[in-house]
Amino acid sequence: MKTTLYPLKFHPILKDKIWGGQKLKSLLYKGSNLPNIGESWEISDVDGDTSIVSNGSLENQTLKHLLSTFKADLIGVKNYEKFGNKFPLLIKFIDAKQDLSIQLHPNDKLAAKRHNSFGKTEMWYVMQADKDANLIVDFNQKMTPDLYLEHLHNKSLTEILNFDKVKTGDTYFIEVGRVHAIGAGVLLAEIQQTSDITYRIYDWERTDDAGNARELHTDLAIDAIGFDMPDNFRVSYKKTANHSNPMVSCPYFTTNFLKVDTTLKIENTHDSFMIYICVEGQAEIKTDTYSLQLTKGETVLVPAALQTFEITANDATLLEVYV
Repeated sequence: MKTTLYPLKFHPILKDKIWGGQKLKSLLYKGSNLPNIGESWEISDVDGDTSIVSNGSLENQTLKHLLSTFKADLIGVKNYEKFGNKFPLLIKFIDAKQDLSIQLHPNDKLAAKRHNSFGKTEMWYVMQADKDANLIVDFNQKMTPDLYLEHLHNKSLTEILNFDKVKTGDTYFIEVGRVHAIGAGVLLAEIQQTSDITYRIYDWERTDDAGNARELHTDLAIDAIGFDMPDNFRVSYKKTANHSNPMVSCPYFTTNFLKVDTTLKIENTHDSFMIYICVEGQAEIKTDTYSLQLTKGETVLVPAALQTFEITANDATLLEVYV
């Protein structure tokens, strides 16, 4: 008898990071004894870090196994034709107690050539930010490779970077090649292509407990940096209640802002799975045969085969994602 698909939750994959803190535990209720929890991978098909189902009859099955079993029923016909048994998105929560390294990601062509990987286009939604916390995105002046390298070698890179103070709800679209970093005091949700390829170009002269600095990728980064990218990384969006408000739409994913205070009937016409990331409050997601509660800090994957379902909440804020 074939298992009927239903909305899927996964066990978070928690990552101890030199810059991590405790907000994923205190604000998003991730149970862990790790001292510096920097990331919670909510849905992942990265090699070595594939998500495991935490609810229902498919509990303990891996995302990779689900894809090979349910194929287009899980992710949609066009997505399965394009990606096969590889889930195209990686969903994370990130807590930066300290500044992350200054970094960027290669495009699909470079990533495939060098790492047999997708590129890493991503977006950020700020869930909480301490006073005066910031994100670093792009340069604060017209940039050339020579000027960049001069500042890099003089250890004055921060003088040419753009710092933005942020608050809850601020949203950024980070295209491949764009230099960026998450600043200390920021908790955010990240939606990205399935890739763990990062080129680190500066790490604040930081060392680990043994006095070792993390590897920098100066040579790999130089021809991956976009030195003349448009100033279009800040995302403006509406917040109309009970309506999917467009935030980011790119070839790799679409993300909408969804504030719910009633029962919504969702019709999935996208030939894609739907992901809902709860960034505030709690909601119920219900199909004809299954229902689950989604609370702040949780993520659910609604398979493509489930074309109609309901979302009910008194006051919840969700990010709605599909490909």
